[in-house]
Amino acid sequence: MSKRDNFHDTIISMELSFRFAERQDTSLILSFIKELADYEGLLSEVKATEEILSSSLFDRKKAEVLFPIVGGKEIGFALFFHNFSTFLGKPGLYIEDLYVKPEYRGRGYGTAVIEKLCSIALERDCGRVEWWCLDSNKPSIDFYLGLGAERMDDWTVYRITGETLERLGRKSGK
Repeated sequence: MSKRDNFHDTIISMELSFRFAERQDTSLILSFIKELADYEGLLSEVKATEEILSSSLFDRKKAEVLFPIVGGKEIGFALFFHNFSTFLGKPGLYIEDLYVKPEYRGRGYGTAVIEKLCSIALERDCGRVEWWCLDSNKPSIDFYLGLGAERMDDWTVYRITGETLERLGRKSGK
């Protein structure tokens, strides 16, 4: 690591802090979700409301939100939860969303968020950290590959939602 890299890391660590979201942050979380969805061209897909998020995050504790903070201001968010690897016999940390506001990109904050999430994963004895990324999001893909993340080309994501979820779920209820 060069002296410049060490200097940059020192500056980042001096100005950046983190905090976990609390119930009163629900509207901020939703606004970040909508900013991310807009960036991805998927704003019309957002069905979340403050009520749904508050219940899911703070009553049912289905996920956690971490805010990176610079100058006392939240500059993005990471929403994550635990999954489980049967092969490792350990939990994993799954990043559902990671977002840094455009004006803060390219300064090392995204890397710092990933590093913080990896630190949390290690503290919690997780065997891995995983996430999905849209194939069309080349800047993020380049960022992740630059960190040393591995693309899982040999796995395909499958999803059941909406009417199919209802139909299959009702079949089990008999």
